[in-house]
Amino acid sequence: MQRIVVAAKAGADQPWVAGAAAQLAQETGASVAVVSVDGIEVEMLSPTPRSEMAGLALKAAEAMAGHIRAAGVEATADVRPGKVVPGILLFAEEQEADVIVCSGSTRGPVARRILGTVPTALIQRSRRPVLVISAPTE
Repeated sequence: MQRIVVAAKAGADQPWVAGAAAQLAQETGASVAVVSVDGIEVEMLSPTPRSEMAGLALKAAEAMAGHIRAAGVEATADVRPGKVVPGILLFAEEQEADVIVCSGSTRGPVARRILGTVPTALIQRSRRPVLVISAPTE
């Protein structure tokens, strides 16, 4: 394994995902590329300006990459505009990723059923393996 892509959710800090990605990278000698997608398909139709969402995406990507670097693993951070799932998949293709690491859905069961989830869509559409990391339970 040479390259791991980690999907960082814009506006979220998910250190458990960073920890899992860092451990996988340490065990395999892989480098890590973190991506966060702003989730805005068409800015004109969005209730939130792209600049604001891009700022949240950048903050999430940098935080994730920072957690990974703190574990002694090389990590870069990138932000992409557009829809989340296609953005992550395109980034993974560009990076020639061996695996995509993402967080499990944090939506409730009704919202997951109606709206779907990014991890499920990644699993269904990716040509690469997807490792979904669940949030720790307390």
